[in-house]
Amino acid sequence: MRTGWQGDEAHRYRTSGRRCPLAAAPISAAALSAPAPASAAVSSVYGISIPEGYRGWALIAPALEDAPFDELRVVLGNPVAIDAFRRGIRPFPDGSTLVKLAWKRAPSAEFASATVPGAATTVHVMVKDSKSFATTGGWGFGRFIGGQPVDEARHQTRFACHDAKECDRDWVFTRYAE
Repeated sequence: MRTGWQGDEAHRYRTSGRRCPLAAAPISAAALSAPAPASAAVSSVYGISIPEGYRGWALIAPALEDAPFDELRVVLGNPVAIDAFRRGIRPFPDGSTLVKLAWKRAPSAEFASATVPGAATTVHVMVKDSKSFATTGGWGFGRFIGGQPVDEARHQTRFACHDAKECDRDWVFTRYAE
């Protein structure tokens, strides 16, 4: 199970060359770490789970997604990712973990002009581990609905989506909101 590194920042990984674009390739069994405990929900392709304590992480940026998703979204980062965003470090160091939360947009009952989070839709997780996920830009992906990972076919599409649009920014869509 991979949930990002919590500790030693000496594990930072930097590379001078760009690896863009990478072809989307299936993840080998060797890319997955030790199996997660039976109680943890883990993505079938990358072995990623929802990190414990992520709701206490710092905000990277909010976003409003129009149709067809019609969602409010926020991206949170662990301390390694936040440091990289703030210092402009690219590629992101190993151990960087990003979590995107998404909700359907709903009108506020208290303020007519406000839009607030409605029903939760998904939790997306990206974990940087350049050795384990070398064929996907160093990133492993997890997408969860109701706390459970989506099917394998949808996990297989995650890197291709990022590779097509954001390979020049280390495959991360989000920009740090200062």
